[in-house]
Amino acid sequence: MSRAALLLLADGRFPAGGHAHSGGVEAAVAHKAVHDTPSLEAFCLGRLHTAGLTAAGLAAAAAAGVDPLLLDDAADARTPVPALRAVARRLGRQMMRAARATFPSPELDHLAAARPRGAHQPIVVGLAARAAGLTPLDAAYAVAYESVGGPATAAVRLLSLDPLDASSLLARLGPETNHVAQAAADAATRALTEGLNALPSASSPLLDITAEQHAAWTARLFAS
Repeated sequence: MSRAALLLLADGRFPAGGHAHSGGVEAAVAHKAVHDTPSLEAFCLGRLHTAGLTAAGLAAAAAAGVDPLLLDDAADARTPVPALRAVARRLGRQMMRAARATFPSPELDHLAAARPRGAHQPIVVGLAARAAGLTPLDAAYAVAYESVGGPATAAVRLLSLDPLDASSLLARLGPETNHVAQAAADAATRALTEGLNALPSASSPLLDITAEQHAAWTARLFAS
């Protein structure tokens, strides 16, 4: 399949539920940590090199052929906060429905049967990329881009930012997104021979803390 499959996976309009989530930026806005374009850029850069890198590594490993059930356990270990584990599995369940309809494959069917309540989203993305004939690097790109694209899009709504500023921000982050995707793909290659410990496990404690706080809000614009 052509690289059009990569564009489809990375498209915010792909019906996988990502539009309902802010990637933590709603809580950051509430805490005044994100209040304008420069602070949003700093937030996205930090998220890219922590949660984004970790998720991209899992996606690349799934696309490379690492056992997705072992990867799902590894994703749990890399997601210590219950709120974020629940979000990852909810998004994974929604991604699974879209992926199986778009890129049918026995591997996706097997994971869906083994994890009926949802596998972690990056692993599903990786298997979808594999089913579409894409590379581990492609899978890493899709997930790395989503890690900043989601918050940037959400911030436009939360802060009434100019959408052109958000697009410019994403363009500036292009080289860093490339770097993270390549690092994730390289780690996935090592994981094939060295085991899952070769995959990134970067953490962002503040994102974890604010995710738990956000989950308890009674009024919010985004699900996470």
